Amino acid sequence: MPSDPLPDWVLSRRRGIGDRVRAARTGRALSQEKLGELTGLDRKTINRVEQGTHGTLIDHLLLIADVLDVPLAELVR
Repeated sequence: MPSDPLPDWVLSRRRGIGDRVRAARTGRALSQEKLGELTGLDRKTINRVEQGTHGTLIDHLLLIADVLDVPLAELVR
């Protein structure tokens, strides 16, 4: 079970992933809503991923990476 609160490095990595998702999305001129439609995810979920405020399912990151046409490793590096 994860520690509570999570270590700072986890929160920092989560924000970094969100920043890379946002950069890839805006680089393709997609709104959060449009990315949500294309992935089948809700806009709020896309926002949470980008803000790094919540844990993200690997399945969601896989869907996002596929739609944005970027390797998953590029988002989570």
